[in-house]
Amino acid sequence: MDQLGNREVFRALKYGLRFDIRTTLILLTPLNLWIVLANNRFFRSKIHRLFSNIYLTIIYVAATLFAVTDIGFYDYLGERLDATAMRFLDNWKISATMVSETYPVYWGVFGLLIFVVILYKFFDKKYAKFIRKDNSIKGKKKFAYFFLVLFVTAFGIYNSVGFYPLRWSQAFFSKNKSINQLSLNPVLFFYDSYKFRNEGFEIQPAEDYFPTMADYLNIKQNPILDFKRTVAENDTIQAKKPNVVIVMLESLGAVPMGHFGNPMKGTPTLDSLYQNTISFNNFFVHRIGTARSVFASITGLPDVVNAKTASRNPNIINQRIIFDQFEDYEKLYFLGGSANWANIRAVFQSNIRNLQIFEEGSYETEKRSDVWGIDDYELFKESDIELKKLHDAKKPFVAYIQTSSNHRPFTVPDEKESYKPLTESEIDMSLLEKAGFKNIKQYNALRYLDFNVKRYIQRAKEAGYFDNTIFLFYGDHNTSINPYSHMERNEYELEIGQYHVPCFIIAPEYMNIENKERNFPANLIDIMPTLASTAGIKYTNYTLGINLLDTTRTKHNAFIYDQIQGEPALGVIGKNYFYKTNISGSKSLLQNLNNDSLNDVKTENPFVTSHLDSLARAFYYETKYLYYNNKKDDK
Repeated sequence: MDQLGNREVFRALKYGLRFDIRTTLILLTPLNLWIVLANNRFFRSKIHRLFSNIYLTIIYVAATLFAVTDIGFYDYLGERLDATAMRFLDNWKISATMVSETYPVYWGVFGLLIFVVILYKFFDKKYAKFIRKDNSIKGKKKFAYFFLVLFVTAFGIYNSVGFYPLRWSQAFFSKNKSINQLSLNPVLFFYDSYKFRNEGFEIQPAEDYFPTMADYLNIKQNPILDFKRTVAENDTIQAKKPNVVIVMLESLGAVPMGHFGNPMKGTPTLDSLYQNTISFNNFFVHRIGTARSVFASITGLPDVVNAKTASRNPNIINQRIIFDQFEDYEKLYFLGGSANWANIRAVFQSNIRNLQIFEEGSYETEKRSDVWGIDDYELFKESDIELKKLHDAKKPFVAYIQTSSNHRPFTVPDEKESYKPLTESEIDMSLLEKAGFKNIKQYNALRYLDFNVKRYIQRAKEAGYFDNTIFLFYGDHNTSINPYSHMERNEYELEIGQYHVPCFIIAPEYMNIENKERNFPANLIDIMPTLASTAGIKYTNYTLGINLLDTTRTKHNAFIYDQIQGEPALGVIGKNYFYKTNISGSKSLLQNLNNDSLNDVKTENPFVTSHLDSLARAFYYETKYLYYNNKKDDK
């Protein structure tokens, strides 16, 4: 690490120490107040002794659990623990099973119990030591001690000699995300993140930014807050009734793929498909998290809910969506585990008529792999069986297949046909780390996903429905990885790598593939309009997605819901620039995507800044509006 990096690490550690001091003093304040109220009686009563020992044990254990959870959360998502972690409690059985299969939980619980006993005895011993001493303090000395403790506590919590107290946003001083996150205290950051949990919508900003969104969507003739646009049926295409299959590739970002320069080349099948189909080199999801990506892909609206995922909010799952408008099509959703996960069942079932859900318990043969149910090999095999039945019965279908094996705990078989996991002796481990992978299990899970995609394509061809089907494959988000430098842009430093994912369409019968690769920015909410247009069905789009294959379009941007200095932020990725701003507009950043500099170039590009700021806010406020005003019952 260079000298600047060393200075920044030292600065981050100093902030971390200050946050730790604040946390400690806050947690000790109730006990300090109790001592003041009890006065000299505090060391003469069994009740005070019991309270002191229990309270100190509880806060030490709680702080330890926060720290351990923070480590696991960071290892899982590459983010420090904040209020969004509460979403995992909604499906606590699944979350608990995943954790138990990934980490040594039972040994941890056993160790925690021992830790509790040791702590309690330690504090009891300390209490007894004070009893044996004559600690009676009177008069001025007592008064001085009282104010000294009060001053130290108040100053330590305020933790600043300036006008404003220490704030967690101060930890975000570096352009290096990892250094910033080094400063954070999990207890304080979790508590502070609650202030950004917002629900509902505001009508005024939705109206104010509608013209910007209308211009982007080419609906300038629509009345205000009317996003409706109807696409006519393509009789030539619909004469063949093409099937549609969406495959969500779990935790697959662009970074691990050989197509994007990863030196490990663990995705030969996906790389080949990417280069020989309609592919999007700058395709972005809006947020990190599978539930968020599934919600956005189905509804055509980004997930901009803070504390929990949009799928978990019962007030906004009722939406008019394009998936439901495939008339005379069989509609199917396949996943290896339970559709109760993250309330996804409601997102699909409440919005799609006559939907068939295939989940654990639905398949004739089930070989459960881990917490996520059957693995991708079995999922693709079972999906293929059902789709072949429909093909043989000459029933067109639209299906959504949600994979899971490329996800912790990264369960892969010892051998499956031509697939075998590699060992550390068979690969260059230093190259693996340089390529961004955290460990060989992560790499083997990626290879297993690639193998299963290859087998699924083979099965579809053997079953006979491949030629008459439009397949769209997309990654739901990038997984947590080590720093990397092989991408064309500095995506790790720009902090957009976690949103950049692959997306490609296989449909040789229905589209010209002479111009295979699209390099303009594209978004997850765009997939359903694109597929519906490719399939030639008549549909009405009420939301914010566009047809990515519309050659008349000149405007292409990708919206992401990011962070800026620890606060939720609105981001827009354009052809040449990346812009993000917090909701209030007090913090913003414009970066050039075409050079290695990470400098803020707002001053040099005022027009670009103004345009992208307006577009970012348009995406955000129109999304919030549509959550509550795009219900199926509204005509």
